[in-house]
Amino acid sequence: MKNVVILGATGQIASWVVQGLGQLSGVQQTLLLRDPRKLSGAEPDNARVVIGNVLDQELLREVMAGQDVVYANLSGDDLEEQANSVIDAMQTSHVKRLIFVLSLGIYDEIPGKFGQWNHEVIGEPLKYYRRAADAIEASGLEFTILRPAWLTDEDEVDYETTGKDEPFKGTVVSRRSVGDLVIHLIRTPGLHVGASLGVNKPGSEGDKPYFM
Repeated sequence: MKNVVILGATGQIASWVVQGLGQLSGVQQTLLLRDPRKLSGAEPDNARVVIGNVLDQELLREVMAGQDVVYANLSGDDLEEQANSVIDAMQTSHVKRLIFVLSLGIYDEIPGKFGQWNHEVIGEPLKYYRRAADAIEASGLEFTILRPAWLTDEDEVDYETTGKDEPFKGTVVSRRSVGDLVIHLIRTPGLHVGASLGVNKPGSEGDKPYFM
């Protein structure tokens, strides 16, 4: 049995992960979310729901107990604080594997006009994502950071990845694609440990996302 805790479990990418893991035998999900009104009512049989905040260390440590993998899809101007709370709880609970979704552009890794456009549009929050990434990278955990391109609702799985020190490719990727990658990481111990991966749809290069 593989035990997976999902932080920010009602997010749009996380919803694909919850659905996909719900179809796998030998997986138990713990869904941590702040607002129960966002529950669909169709959560998988292998999922239990916990209502709370990742800044609640006592609750988070209880949730972490016995977990194998932590997958986090969090946001906000306190993202660095949230990331550090997750790290502290994992270290205390002796949970090592962390998958954390952040943002493209945090390393100034996007070339050309798209990189300039992305920096101008996202602006200040890039600093929150970068500080969270720095904390994760210094944590000693077995982490994988994902940096998706601009997200679409296309019902497709079509993506490629780039490393931290490689130029980012493409401008968009589907939420389902990112969810598929998260599930692949959960199912494959040791894959991309210590990596920060850009995620994009092949062939989606441009000066900005097609829908902007």
